[in-house]
Amino acid sequence: MIPWRKSNSQKGEAAAANTVLVIQLGGMAEFVQALAAAKLIREQHLGARINLLTTETTKELAEKCPYFDTVEADGKPQEPQAITKLIGRIRAAKYDVVYDLEGSNRTKNYFQGLRPWPPKWSGPVSGASYAYTGADREHLNPLDAYQAQLAIAGIDEGPLMPDFTWIRSVLRDPPRLRPDFFGIRGPYVLLLPRGSDALPNRRWPEEKYIDLARRIVRNGVTPVVLGGTDERPVGAAIAKAEPLAKNLVTRPDLFQHIGLAERASFAVGDDVELMHLAAAAGAPSLVFLSSLNHPDRAAPRGRGGVVALTAAIIADLPVEQVDAQLRNCGVYRQAATA
Repeated sequence: MIPWRKSNSQKGEAAAANTVLVIQLGGMAEFVQALAAAKLIREQHLGARINLLTTETTKELAEKCPYFDTVEADGKPQEPQAITKLIGRIRAAKYDVVYDLEGSNRTKNYFQGLRPWPPKWSGPVSGASYAYTGADREHLNPLDAYQAQLAIAGIDEGPLMPDFTWIRSVLRDPPRLRPDFFGIRGPYVLLLPRGSDALPNRRWPEEKYIDLARRIVRNGVTPVVLGGTDERPVGAAIAKAEPLAKNLVTRPDLFQHIGLAERASFAVGDDVELMHLAAAAGAPSLVFLSSLNHPDRAAPRGRGGVVALTAAIIADLPVEQVDAQLRNCGVYRQAATA
């Protein structure tokens, strides 16, 4: 467990809570962003017992995270009887305050099910103690929305930023988190494609990833391809066309993905969950976003900085522009001096 220092900014009734519930039921990208808010919640409630209600999708990461004391992964029951049982469990726990970082109709129903005496509740629901019902919420990046939501509950610490710096210390920095575990030597750039079955307006094409991989190799840097099962054909095609590329699609586990991103010179790719992990791990990142799909709201954020390239059809973005961005950010210069 990472030791926490006492915050000088504790204020409001919520700060006195002894038992706290945090709810986040989204996918990995949403959960990574919510962890930035969870960090502030932990700093606000030093000594409190904080429980997380989430799903199996994010349980593995959540259980290692130092912001939570316990993790319950059954936050999205489908059967009415199971939903009633979950609401009863929340009521029986007698939480002093609940932070709803999900903000969905489901969690609003959980709140309504706890009436007429719900706990103090922070979230986008009318009638809550710390209700965040701003009309702009749906148009904000989730990190900005979390900041506004927490400010209403008395936690006002400035811009939120995802942070994975705790992972290596929690896992005791095992060799499996290091690039040389996968045979990677020297500087490398992560390529994070989307599966080849996606529509052109949602993905950068395979042939452009191949072209970029070749350019990266010519500048003395190793392209490393990451992805899930849907990205297997793309990873194989890149490695076949450029033998010096490293195809690690489906090979690393969750924490190895984060370890590779933490030490990467750069990450380039589509708006996939791994891009949010890479940015949160501190990799300087370039992400392809559709200009038709609220790019400001969708863009990942990280302490290494994130550049977003947007187009109505992502497939139209030129390789030359991406290559120039790598050059301008000093990726190739670092390789030349390594």
